[in-house]
This record gives sequence, structure tokens and C-alpha cells, in this order.
Amino acid sequence: MEIQVGDILTMKKAHPCGDKRWVVLRTGADLGLRCIGCGHEIMTPRFKIEKNIRSVQSVKKTST
Repeated sequence: MEIQVGDILTMKKAHPCGDKRWVVLRTGADLGLRCIGCGHEIMTPRFKIEKNIRSVQSVKKTST
């Protein structure tokens, strides 16, 4: 699955604050994510996140 920094992930289950959307801060074997609702940041293994993703909103990069 293609996940890049800045993408917004919509998860199957909601965070305790009630929001299901997370912004990707870091990619690699672990993903760094920030909850859009409350700002809580987590680092978690990629495989755990990938199976819980409902959709990915990609941020298009503009070339200069």
C-alpha cells in the first residue's frame, strides 16, 4: 500500500476522541500518525495500521 507523508488515513475504528482520521507524519517500517480530532501522536508498526485502513486521501505534490 502506498502511504506518503501528509496523507490522511481514515480508519475502521474511531479514536477515543471520536475521530477516525489520522495524518501521516513519518513512513517506514513504523508509521508516525497524528489524530486530526485531538492531536494525539503515535508510532506503530506499518502492518498493524495497514489492516485497519478504510481509505487514504493522498496529498498531491506539486513539482517546481
